[in-house]
Amino acid sequence: MSLRFVLDPDLTPQLRAEIVDLWADVSNAGGAVGFVPPVTAADVRVLADPTFAGIADGLDRLLVGYSGDRLVAVLIFSDNRFPLKAHWCVLKRVMVHPDTQGAGYGAALMVEAARLGREFGHEALHVTVRDGLGLDTFYARLGYREIGRLPRALRVAPDDDRDEILMWLDLTPVD
Repeated sequence: MSLRFVLDPDLTPQLRAEIVDLWADVSNAGGAVGFVPPVTAADVRVLADPTFAGIADGLDRLLVGYSGDRLVAVLIFSDNRFPLKAHWCVLKRVMVHPDTQGAGYGAALMVEAARLGREFGHEALHVTVRDGLGLDTFYARLGYREIGRLPRALRVAPDDDRDEILMWLDLTPVD
């Protein structure tokens, strides 16, 4: 089944709850979206509430993906909040529901993000990933290139520090 994307949906209490539930499910399945398992919806809300505020204020933009009526994919176009960086955008909280892994939803979400990024006039998209999960390989297949690493920047557990990998997708046309 293909995804139906919605940009800037009304951030209703129901949608907020669905995003929090998705975020917790992704985190508890080992997804790198700001937490390590186990987490509860209450844990996620601590980070979700300021994230929702940025969207509601119009600084950030929300892209959601549905399979039928079920929310299965989310990402946020996060404004850099700095004029010298207005020509590119950071993608945050990129996630697809764990039980849809392997269905191509992640790639479809990122292709739609690139399409929208161009439409918004961005020259590039930036995403950071946690090392050790193979996410850099996923993004590389989609045209992102590694532009740097922050060594041992993410402490996921005692004695388990991971690099944060900086990935970049150039959206400008190649001549």
